[in-house]
Amino acid sequence: MTVVRSAFPFAVEVVDPFWIGLKDGTRIAATLWRPKTAAPVPVVVEMIPYRRRDGTVFRDLEMHPYLAGSGIACCRVDIRGSGDSDGILADEYLPREQEDACEIIAALAVEPWSNGNVGMTGISWGGFNSLQVAALGPPALKAIITLCSTDDRYADDVHYMGGALLTENEMWSNFMLVKNAMPPDPQIVGDAWRAMWEKRLEANHSWSEHWLKHQRRDAYWKQGSVSEDLTKIRCAVLAVCGWEDSYSNSVPRLLEGLVAPKMAIMGPWTHAFPCRGDPGPQIGYLQEALRWWKYWLAGEATGIMDEPQYRIYAIGEERPRPWYKSHAGHWIAEDAWPSPRIDWQTRYLNARALAPAPETGATLAVRSPATAGTDCGRWGGYGGTSPDLAIDQRREDGQALCFDTEPLAEDTTLLGAPEITLELMVDAPKVNLAVRLCDVYPDGTSALMTYGVLNLTHRDSHEFPENCPVGTPFTVTLRLNDFARLVPKGHRIRLSLATQHWFILWPQPTLATATIASGKSTIRLPLRRPSNKDSHVIFETAEISTPAAATQLSAGSSTKTVEDDIATGLRTIRLKTDHGTHRIDDRAIVTSSWNADTFIIHPDDPLTAKLVTEYAWAVKSGPSDMEAKSRTELTADAENFYLTWQIESREQGRIVHSKGATRAIKRDFC
Repeated sequence: MTVVRSAFPFAVEVVDPFWIGLKDGTRIAATLWRPKTAAPVPVVVEMIPYRRRDGTVFRDLEMHPYLAGSGIACCRVDIRGSGDSDGILADEYLPREQEDACEIIAALAVEPWSNGNVGMTGISWGGFNSLQVAALGPPALKAIITLCSTDDRYADDVHYMGGALLTENEMWSNFMLVKNAMPPDPQIVGDAWRAMWEKRLEANHSWSEHWLKHQRRDAYWKQGSVSEDLTKIRCAVLAVCGWEDSYSNSVPRLLEGLVAPKMAIMGPWTHAFPCRGDPGPQIGYLQEALRWWKYWLAGEATGIMDEPQYRIYAIGEERPRPWYKSHAGHWIAEDAWPSPRIDWQTRYLNARALAPAPETGATLAVRSPATAGTDCGRWGGYGGTSPDLAIDQRREDGQALCFDTEPLAEDTTLLGAPEITLELMVDAPKVNLAVRLCDVYPDGTSALMTYGVLNLTHRDSHEFPENCPVGTPFTVTLRLNDFARLVPKGHRIRLSLATQHWFILWPQPTLATATIASGKSTIRLPLRRPSNKDSHVIFETAEISTPAAATQLSAGSSTKTVEDDIATGLRTIRLKTDHGTHRIDDRAIVTSSWNADTFIIHPDDPLTAKLVTEYAWAVKSGPSDMEAKSRTELTADAENFYLTWQIESREQGRIVHSKGATRAIKRDFC
């Protein structure tokens, strides 16, 4: 249970707006929480585009005042072109954004109340730019906490996975269409709000147009991917994520590749802060953050660096469900990553068995329907009661080629990224491969533990893909996603191969058959031996500062339906979330929003695939009463993607701006 804390060592002064002028004349809006003390204090910066006044206010007020009351000033920045800041936001993670951050850090470091030491933090976008700015090395930046982010924009973001197009690509672009269509707050910028709004409306466009034109890992994605050279990061890094989030792979990569001081926490959560996130258990994340900031920014001996380098929640035995209030499991600890306690066990893909020794002879084939993947959950889970997680995999296993171990003789903990090497043959030049690893219960229940996907045209390079050699055997190696899970005695481990993964991946133009020979392919499983430090991983109770004073005017809800039309053969998946309506009482702002995503496909024809994603958001503040609604549709034939997008803005219920486009974008091995 999360505890609301109201008493702190320092009273807190709130400055909103806190204006920061940049060299090019741009005025950046921020909210500053500053401890009332005569002594200079450090400051932590968070820079995101999600509107501090009416977008992130609920979680901002639960965290930033907490740190400020404990002696760490916090500055929550609307990046250029978002919220109440000047300018236009043209795309995500631009070099201009990173340059702005360096200017902002330098400005905060010389404030009369600052001790000159600056930290940077954020979840998702803010975690991305914390890493990106750290790689630029601004002198005052001494440490960062990056949450739910990535070091590689192509490998682990909402756009592509294993060289295959994620449907999340369009959903995310559609979300940003609305965010970029909303005006600044008239209560902050005054009469200038309308002119600023009109410029944003004129510049607004679907970012997916950019992203679909870069289907390979080219210079577009390398910019902002700190994995290109992790040695550029010299400040201390604390990386935090959860296993149910889609950015968890970056955490062990950062631990392995960074040369700077580094630590990591991996919990059970989805895309959320550990003091607020679910599935639980939540932890005292703000207490950990405070220890981190006081050590690196104020020079206090907090003991944070005496903790294990990597603290991990190992998921325990539990039945698959679309959402969990809390995950079964326990905390474990590693002093270094990669860990010397990992024993790699090789298993062979024999005829229907995952065995310790090869058995050759049989030929095995799989040709999955285009609907395969329906029960695997969403690429990105968002917690709460959203039914985003994988359910029982038995239907999926029936559409895949499966290999089971014998019942395990003892409880076994797996930690890391399993690696599979396949010698296979395909009957089509373009094939997506999905590999799942499941915990199979004695009664047959199949629980997804981890998975990985690979566009086989990217088997040798994400930058220079090539068609698969049809009818000729070739070898590929694929790393599954990192995970930690206890598989109980008597359960089996199942490896499943499928040639579709809808609705997470956009399908290749044709159904394909993949064939392997028994005993010639392997998987390496990371078996972890226990440590006597495991029982010493203890976090304080989750705490937050006083939440925003708000009134719920209508409750939210979240649903997922799967419908098979017997007459047409089409399968339709619908995701719908109503976020409710809330009044933020201290600033007389009312917000409401909803989003809906629809996926349609025929099991026999990948070219019937269709995605429709919609988002609407309304904000009432002072004289403005605005609503923006977006709709993006994606279809494809064998040669092209067809992207259609529309954004509509209303004032007082009247349409004041509408624009859209339809684009044909050539498929490039995707």
